[in-house]
Amino acid sequence: MSVHDTHASGPLDLNLLRTFLAVHRLGSFTAAARQLSLSQSTVTTQIRALENRLGHELFERRAQGVTPLPHADELATRLSGPLDQLAVIADEEPSSTVAPVHLAGPAEFMSVAGLMVLGPLVTQGVRLRVAVGLTEPLLEELRAGRHDLVVATRRPRGRTLQADLLADEEFVLVAAPVWAERLKGRELSTALEGLPLVAYAEDLPIARRYWRHVFGRRLHTQAAITVPDLRSVLTALTAGAGWSVLPSYLCRAELASGVLQLLHQPEDPPINTAYLVQRPGSSANPHVALVREHLLSAARTW
Repeated sequence: MSVHDTHASGPLDLNLLRTFLAVHRLGSFTAAARQLSLSQSTVTTQIRALENRLGHELFERRAQGVTPLPHADELATRLSGPLDQLAVIADEEPSSTVAPVHLAGPAEFMSVAGLMVLGPLVTQGVRLRVAVGLTEPLLEELRAGRHDLVVATRRPRGRTLQADLLADEEFVLVAAPVWAERLKGRELSTALEGLPLVAYAEDLPIARRYWRHVFGRRLHTQAAITVPDLRSVLTALTAGAGWSVLPSYLCRAELASGVLQLLHQPEDPPINTAYLVQRPGSSANPHVALVREHLLSAARTW
């Protein structure tokens, strides 16, 4: 699709494209109007004008904001880099309020580590809009311009995104003290298969990986509880529900206090590498660089 492929002759008005990109990134006509210092009616009119020129709808209007349609994602992918670079070249005057930084990543990381690090930045005027989800969909949304930064659990393929190593996440085998007591004097990997497991998913992806990496064999058990949120797994463990494998950052306080006990300390624990990902080039929003550097700096101590 070309921005010249329209129902009217001539190139598209750059103002329409800037407004479109703001709506796509912010997911709201109201938020885009605030960022661009326009009235909401002007934003609505400009988006309708752009849709008329292109010959198809770009957004699905909802009660809470808008959702981009496939044509919108494609157009945003093509426009985000050039328009951001144009804003830098034109040295546009920043608005009195810097636009929010759109950050996305795993729910557990954002709630336990990410916001703990970034929360104090609000005193410097930083505004955050945080989204959570799985890495693959978030990276696609990043390519489409929906986010400024994504914490990803894998390095993105290709050269369309820039990835920096953020941290190595170590996995630990833990249980409440009542279950740790039952394991004394027993062969750990075999004994645990007879005790209740709390897992992230029915196929036990984290626990099975730990078994293959540390014990060199398959895990043969079924979960007593499954819940697709590692924070909820942690809650169940502290309530005495059984044992599990968790990222160390998530349960560090519980291990220090004795609410949970570490069951095993392998010389080579399994790890998962996290990356901080963004589109190539510098953002016109100075707070994106501030958030990025703050995360990378803090990650050295994790």
